Amino acid sequence: MRIADVMRSRGTTDVVTVAPTDTVTQLLAVLAEHRIGAVVVSPDGKSVAGIVSERDIVRRLHDRGAEVLQAPVSEVMTTTVHTCTAETQIPDVAILMTERRIRHLPVLQDETLFSIVSIGDVVKFRMDQLEAERDHLESYIQQ
Repeated sequence: MRIADVMRSRGTTDVVTVAPTDTVTQLLAVLAEHRIGAVVVSPDGKSVAGIVSERDIVRRLHDRGAEVLQAPVSEVMTTTVHTCTAETQIPDVAILMTERRIRHLPVLQDETLFSIVSIGDVVKFRMDQLEAERDHLESYIQQ
């Protein structure tokens, strides 16, 4: 199974981005509006400059105080961004997310931002897959 299967089951490849020059306050509005926990930072909606999560913001608030709310996103984002492609195997993504302790992974297609996958997406897909396998085995046994 590949990340493309997760995206297909989710039904969308939409990805929300913010510009590196947006303020943290603007970023918070985007997170709240879309009810998401992380957003890709992109100057053009196609390239990945960074990623920023609620966790990143909380840490910066602790370090710098409320002044961080007026800072540009580029000052709080994570610049080392791990990515995958639609062809990446789901177990490989799960291992990467677990080992790196990351919850969101941008999906690239030809080096261009295509989608984003969360650990929740991966877990839900795997649970649905296991349930389907169980149903199939129960059906087989009952025959």
